[in-house]
Amino acid sequence: MIYTKLSNQDAAQGLAMLKVLAVEQPFKKRRYFQLLKQFPKADGSFFTKNQLVSVYRGLTEKKRADLGSDLLDRIKMKPMRTMSGVAPVTVLTKPFPCPGKCIFCPNDIRMPKSYLADEPGAQRAERNYFDPYLQTYNRLQALQNIGHDVDKVEIIVLGGTWSYYPEAYQIWFIEECFRALNDFGKRDERSQVLIRYDEMRAALKKNKTISMSNDPMENKKAFQQHQINGVKIDKTYNHTVSELYVAPEITGGFHLYQQAEWSELKAQQDLNESANVRCVGLVIETRPDNISKAEVLRIRRLGCTKTQIGLQSLQDSVLEKNKRGHDVASSRRAIKLLRQAGFKIHAHWMANLYGSSVEADKKDYQLLFSDPDFRPDELKVYPCSLIGTAELMQYHKEGKWQTYTYEELLSVLEHAFEVTPEYCRLTRVIRDIPSTDIVEGNKLTNFRQIAEQSLAKKGFTSRDIRAREVRDLVVNPGQVSLRCYDYQTSSSTEKFLEFVTEDDKLVAFLRLSLPTEPGFVTELENTAIIREVHVYGKLAQLGKSALGKSQHAGFGTRLLQEAEVLSRAAGFDSLAVISAIGTREYYRKRGFEDGDLYQKKVL
Repeated sequence: MIYTKLSNQDAAQGLAMLKVLAVEQPFKKRRYFQLLKQFPKADGSFFTKNQLVSVYRGLTEKKRADLGSDLLDRIKMKPMRTMSGVAPVTVLTKPFPCPGKCIFCPNDIRMPKSYLADEPGAQRAERNYFDPYLQTYNRLQALQNIGHDVDKVEIIVLGGTWSYYPEAYQIWFIEECFRALNDFGKRDERSQVLIRYDEMRAALKKNKTISMSNDPMENKKAFQQHQINGVKIDKTYNHTVSELYVAPEITGGFHLYQQAEWSELKAQQDLNESANVRCVGLVIETRPDNISKAEVLRIRRLGCTKTQIGLQSLQDSVLEKNKRGHDVASSRRAIKLLRQAGFKIHAHWMANLYGSSVEADKKDYQLLFSDPDFRPDELKVYPCSLIGTAELMQYHKEGKWQTYTYEELLSVLEHAFEVTPEYCRLTRVIRDIPSTDIVEGNKLTNFRQIAEQSLAKKGFTSRDIRAREVRDLVVNPGQVSLRCYDYQTSSSTEKFLEFVTEDDKLVAFLRLSLPTEPGFVTELENTAIIREVHVYGKLAQLGKSALGKSQHAGFGTRLLQEAEVLSRAAGFDSLAVISAIGTREYYRKRGFEDGDLYQKKVL
């Protein structure tokens, strides 16, 4: 893999420091800083953590073993990044027209619709020209450099409405993500990719057209005069990005570079089945009104296993007032189609929208789980914030809409934690919007923690998945029990199988869908569907396990065996799994055979 380069003298000094750290238990932060001063580099400066990680990774396996199996865990930065068992890599699509006209949505023309240039993930995308290969490769390197394993990756594609981008662009985008995974540690073609963007910028400059660079500050200055003012919108987001990005790309023929055929994607997918860095999950986000039977099958062909879908509200009047562009019936249809095809459903829900209220929001949130048409697997809770480029600015100025007070927002979020069942993961509560972008509204990024602590004082503990994850705790397989939580949806009986410790920490789970009516996917006829298998704990390298750790300890296999028993008992002929590209080999070893879009096992 790729490491930070150090001189031989500095590498030796770094190793000397690691040897001291290896024998000091427990790891104390104060002592760590003392050692940095005790073991400086040749120029007198101190080692960064990623440099120490580089020294560690440069050692032979025997020398690493001599230092202890947990040393890397103790020196890595941001350990929570891979504590859920996978390395998440978020990539953004380029700025492009969006079918939505939502009044709450930011209109930052440097970003795909609804995203802001100051958000961390957005900044990474901009520094990489929104190129999927550059974004994926550089994120993998960044994670590895701070001590994380990147063998198992979940690719999360964000930005605008995925289904609205041209199909050739979508295929190319995913193909390039896979190519970066396959290349990582073997070859590096980032410089060749950058040449294309240098050529594009030179051509656009020659035609006296503004071109986006990979410098956020330069872009901020270049595009400032074109930014949209939410109070007085004289040119729409779609009009502006078409004029500044889409038209120049087409005129210069550069859009042809961002195209690929299905066969090219298939070739990269096939390589990833046995690659060193595998895709164990692929996520796209879209709108309910863009979901159809054909669209579901198409995104499955891309390798997608989970869909982020913006429900925002379950009140038709609120959706209409906010110019959302779809109704609740569209959300019901979309979720049913996705569930019938085995997808994990990651919904977005917003509080404090124009036309709603604290009490209406609480009822709305409760409906997410009381109504069988919804019941998402994961959820992002985004209270509405007032952003300067959003049309909502006009409503605020006219006194038609106000942000919730601290107490009101706390009340809504506490209710959300109380209502969320154990089969759902609250992936995010409060969007990570920089306070400088918020004109009015909550600016506390730790509001989730505030709500959880407030509930704890009242004797309540959240039951959602994220609150129960085992993370890096020691797991004794003999003290783990299997539980099954059943619930009904509009098209299935869902069984949430989970292994939990004696103190109710979640070690692993499996989502089994037993259809109660015929679906539309021919391949899934009379078939039970495994929609997700997830083993928590620190990400373990492919094929390796560690004493007391939950990954690669057989929990996944045991869950699959239980799913077979339940499916057979329910009268199904076969069991299918919506496997990710990088997990196909895992399921083949457990008796599943390849189909067109799914892997199946005859019962």
